[in-house]
Amino acid sequence: MPLQPSVLPDPSAERYDPALLTDRPASVGALFRDRVRRTPDRIAFRYPTTDADGVDTWHDVTWSQADRRVRRLAAGLVALGIGPEQRVAIASGTRYEWALADLAVMRSGGATTTVYPTTMPEDVAYILTDSESVAVFAENAAQLAKLEGIRDAVPALRTVVVLDGDVASAADPGWVVTLDDLEARGAELLETDPGVVDARIDGARPDQLATLIYTSGTTGRPKGVRLLHRTWTYQAAACQAMGTLGEDDLQYLWLPLAHVFGKQLLTINLQLGFATAIDGRIDRIVPNLAVVQPTFMGAAPRIFEKAHAAITMAIAAEGGVKQRMFDWAVAVGGQVADVMEHGRRPSPLLAARHRVADALVLRTVRARFGGRIRFFISGSAALNPDVARFFGAVGMPVAEGYGLTESSSAAFVNRLEAWQTGSVGWQIAGLEVRIADDGEILLRGEGIMDGYHNNPEATAEAVDADGWFHTGDIGELDERRFLRITDRKKDLFKTSGGKYVAPSAIESSFKGICPYVSQLVVHGDQRNFVSALVTLDPDAIGAWAAAHGMAGRPYAEVVTSPEVRDLVQGYVDELNGTLNRWETIKRFTILDHDLTVEAGELTPSLKLKRKVVAERFADVLDAHYT
Repeated sequence: MPLQPSVLPDPSAERYDPALLTDRPASVGALFRDRVRRTPDRIAFRYPTTDADGVDTWHDVTWSQADRRVRRLAAGLVALGIGPEQRVAIASGTRYEWALADLAVMRSGGATTTVYPTTMPEDVAYILTDSESVAVFAENAAQLAKLEGIRDAVPALRTVVVLDGDVASAADPGWVVTLDDLEARGAELLETDPGVVDARIDGARPDQLATLIYTSGTTGRPKGVRLLHRTWTYQAAACQAMGTLGEDDLQYLWLPLAHVFGKQLLTINLQLGFATAIDGRIDRIVPNLAVVQPTFMGAAPRIFEKAHAAITMAIAAEGGVKQRMFDWAVAVGGQVADVMEHGRRPSPLLAARHRVADALVLRTVRARFGGRIRFFISGSAALNPDVARFFGAVGMPVAEGYGLTESSSAAFVNRLEAWQTGSVGWQIAGLEVRIADDGEILLRGEGIMDGYHNNPEATAEAVDADGWFHTGDIGELDERRFLRITDRKKDLFKTSGGKYVAPSAIESSFKGICPYVSQLVVHGDQRNFVSALVTLDPDAIGAWAAAHGMAGRPYAEVVTSPEVRDLVQGYVDELNGTLNRWETIKRFTILDHDLTVEAGELTPSLKLKRKVVAERFADVLDAHYT
């Protein structure tokens, strides 16, 4: 798949209609209504249903069909007594009904509180209480049971709407309704007051609260980030200004919709009108891509790391001519991608070699991802540059971006016509950026949060008197204003010898070197050397074990074996060869289990909870220094 050369010299060369940023709908509800009016018969969403044999069937929903259902659900919320800016929580995984529920809240004038389905009951109680949520969309019986267990701790909560299933399991059926029940109540209200939903949309203001997203809390109690309607309409307009996406695109969306990245991707299709296929099952991503054949997808770096490792290890297992041909083709694709990145076109000879490489190898790799991917978007954590180069080489460039919940997701992103591997690209239209004296990235603009809910002290710490949001990330802008993230300010540590170490950069590098790794946790604050915890990907190391006489042995036995220790040591030695002396990993321990979201060691967006891990494995880490 041919790339376009990077030709723009700096962000000021971007061309977009300024009216995109100034002439915006007042609210997300108005944005959705406008989209329905413009393209009522185009596909808006695709979603799967699974039969008893586990076979998926995909269903298409047009914008007008989605509108009819959302309108009834919004009216149902009005019938429940939901008023302007009143919070309605959604405790569910990523699914089509999440989108319906959120759009219904937007059109009713309410505000959505997002809740990860994996959140522990005590944290759910805190979020619902702090947000003053009066209703909750609960995904299933398990989420309903969680809410029933904390009901006494959340006195403001009046109603639970179950997305999947009935209310038979409810201890108090009068407290619970199904999604169909809510829709029926809305249909009844619309018969007597057909303009009730439009009246709510017309009454919504740009500065009205739209969403409360609680930071996933890599440290401490989560904070509720207040995002207004103008925040989301700005994000949608700024993404359109890039000119990368259009109505004919098809998005595959699996990211947690409780996370700001997923929520943003669910909002920009209202502006641009492309279709979105929704399925949050992580184990179905690759199979679904082959069926859905999307043109783009957003993901966390771990997804790209796993896919890269699976492909390269499968080829390595083949060996011989097949591996040599694969390596040659990827090398040729990499040369073309590098030329394009520097604003040039490949020579006729290189272009001819690339056509052969594409026909023999690269096209086959793309077919595993559906064959129509124009690009991926990577966010939420640093992507290893070698992994990014691999995908660029096979013709599926990864547009790495940067943003935070507090910046309503996107702040910087690489463009297909202007990208730089290892950077997070240019700032989006309308966003101001400064680099503080200590290297911290400061942001200002309409995408910045309204503050932390019920937490003025934290807000004052994060946003200064001039409106600059202090991100807590360290970075630098090059001469073309591409931003490179160095590390999280709070994650930087100093060894006892006085040397600073950026752990996430080392961790990202290792994931590009070792195809078996799942997590590397670098440690060494005030220690005399750097050490690490290592976890291995169960699928990858399982394949290795089967090829090395350990088939069928338990994961814990395999990863703690001397053979695997030697395997990992080789990759650590390779990593150390790229590091400064004080950064090198002198000792490491391979844990007998992987880190997980369910255990509270990773956030739902797959970011490491560094403090939690350090505290949980303090004895293991301390043993490195005894």
